[in-house]
Amino acid sequence: MAAVLRVFQLLSLLILCAVGRNRIASQLPIPSRYDGFVYRDRIFPNSVLVEAFFDPLCPDSRDSWWPLKEVLHYYRDNITFIVHPFALPYHNNAFIASRSLHIANRINKSYTYPLLDYFFKYQQRFYNKVTLEVTPATITEQIVHFAMEKLGNSSYENFVLAFQDTATDMATRISFKYGCSRAVTGTPYFFVNGIPLRDMDETIDFNKWKGIIDPLLAGQIEGLSS
Repeated sequence: MAAVLRVFQLLSLLILCAVGRNRIASQLPIPSRYDGFVYRDRIFPNSVLVEAFFDPLCPDSRDSWWPLKEVLHYYRDNITFIVHPFALPYHNNAFIASRSLHIANRINKSYTYPLLDYFFKYQQRFYNKVTLEVTPATITEQIVHFAMEKLGNSSYENFVLAFQDTATDMATRISFKYGCSRAVTGTPYFFVNGIPLRDMDETIDFNKWKGIIDPLLAGQIEGLSS
């Protein structure tokens, strides 16, 4: 039964992505800046670009994040890292959670990754089963208070107002449609220098990341010396 449900969920996502790609063909609204949240808000020249499509309420995204944080700390300026929020439709509260990341990023870019961390640590508070009878309006209110637990109450009013702003809704939709345009069908989903990492069914640990990144950095050094 679980396998059948999983297949149904995947088919639903593929249909949504197909619709998104069809709409993109009729021109997706172009955002004022490239989609996603840049780690440390810095793009480093001559670095390896790693992009991750994460659902903040996805356990697999959560599990992949911890070793990836080690990688980012280890390589520092040799990696430019961007997270694109991708709200999976079978995680009922993922869109609101993803929207809160856009709001945090708009208020203060330094808020985004601490809030993402916090979601990954306590995402079970917003799983489908425990919120089955909770309205979206109440979930939004809960997520605002959840964000304040991590970021402090000084941003409370800005968070509430931003959830009433259609621009943050549109930014979250564009993130999802952007993922569809790159054939993302689940999370986590990674691109390295624009190339998708396929056949990564299990969490990529530190050594696997190192095996991917080290040859690319070595290739850059060889290119500069030739």
